[in-house]
Amino acid sequence: MQNGRVQWERFQSAVLADNPLGDPPTRRIPVYLPPSYDTHPERRYPVLFLLSGFTGRGSMMLNDQAWSPPIDERMDRLIEAGRANEMILVMPDCFTRFGGSQYLDSSATGRYETHLIEELVPWVDHTFRTLGSREHRGVAGKSSGGYGALVMGMKHPDVFSAVACQSGDLYFEYCYRVDFPLALTTLQRASGVRAFLERFEAAPQKSKAEFATLNILGMAACYSPDPAAEMGVALPFDLASGAIREDVWQRWLEHDPLVMLGARAEALRSLKLLYLDCGDRDEFHLHHGLRLFVAALKARGIAHVSEEFPDGHMNVTYRYDTTLPLLSRALSAGQP
Repeated sequence: MQNGRVQWERFQSAVLADNPLGDPPTRRIPVYLPPSYDTHPERRYPVLFLLSGFTGRGSMMLNDQAWSPPIDERMDRLIEAGRANEMILVMPDCFTRFGGSQYLDSSATGRYETHLIEELVPWVDHTFRTLGSREHRGVAGKSSGGYGALVMGMKHPDVFSAVACQSGDLYFEYCYRVDFPLALTTLQRASGVRAFLERFEAAPQKSKAEFATLNILGMAACYSPDPAAEMGVALPFDLASGAIREDVWQRWLEHDPLVMLGARAEALRSLKLLYLDCGDRDEFHLHHGLRLFVAALKARGIAHVSEEFPDGHMNVTYRYDTTLPLLSRALSAGQP
């Protein structure tokens, strides 16, 4: 069987040109084109946007590792086995100096939600032979990518009809707040946000504590930007006293999908597929968030598919063997 291929594109973003961190507005975006794309020029295809996790960009999904095939080979195998239908996979680059964007617009990082929705979606439809409608367009991801996919489904149901949130950030009380004391200590020792970030970037080896601190700093940049604060980031704790800043924490909670669900239930109800999963021993306690979110979906009568699996947060790319077939079938439904 003929395999699909990955086409690398350079996208010059007007939306990201003025981002406050000075991150490059030109992004390299890999696009997987399915096996029949070149041999059937009359055919059009569903599209799935695959969002990478924190500290990642789209290209990381093409990493070649032992016993864990890159996403293009994985998709080829699923198609050849008859488990998945052919579709185009788009892997955006929404990386920032803070480690990620959570696929949100922020005055501290840039307008990454706008970049994804208003730039990349129409560009993909113009550049490739897509079916070009909400009914045949989906979004999926793992970890921060899973969070981004779920939020995109909540905020842009006119753009996406199928969503897969894999080990996504849910229930901020458990997945973030537990690391506040560690981040506080690390930032105090570094004498502030900018000094920490510069030291982190220069270090040839990053410690676990430093990565945890970067994660909290990165989330603050996305959830509680403040142009008046150092590097435009309002921290959820006072850097001098260590006291929780409840007003800032409330700004974070407004971005928690568990909180967002109240106002966004109809958006999720409109989806053809809403899929969620998580390992039952996730190191960031995200399985508890999944359980709470699923309970909230059930209480509202929102159709969904959810699954817990016996694993943690890391090295679970094999889960795409479950989600890609589901998404491909949902997005192919009603295809001409």
